[in-house]
Amino acid sequence: MFEVMAQERADSLSLWVRNRKAGGHRRLIVELAEKSRLPAIYPFREYVEAGGLMAYSVDFVELFTPAARFIAQILNGASPGDIPIYQATKFELVINVKAAKAIGLTIPPALLSRADEVIE
Repeated sequence: MFEVMAQERADSLSLWVRNRKAGGHRRLIVELAEKSRLPAIYPFREYVEAGGLMAYSVDFVELFTPAARFIAQILNGASPGDIPIYQATKFELVINVKAAKAIGLTIPPALLSRADEVIE
């Protein structure tokens, strides 16, 4: 994948996976993005914690709390069709400044100020 991006002269990477468990290769992906000097945005904060540049995703605590309530309602006899659909309303932006410096990128202060977490 990274060889093709190099041949095509990609200038960034946006990685999306369907679930968090699919990230078994996250460290390798993060390392290859850094080696290729590609600014990358990832689907989960674990990529940023592994050295990736940034992630923007739902706040999973905020997302799963209502899910637990829905399960309790169903176990107590509620019909799933009667339970309103819940959409995430809180998202988190996590930025790794050290990763930005490693690829020669300066994160604008305005973006840093909007981040929910900045990793130095």
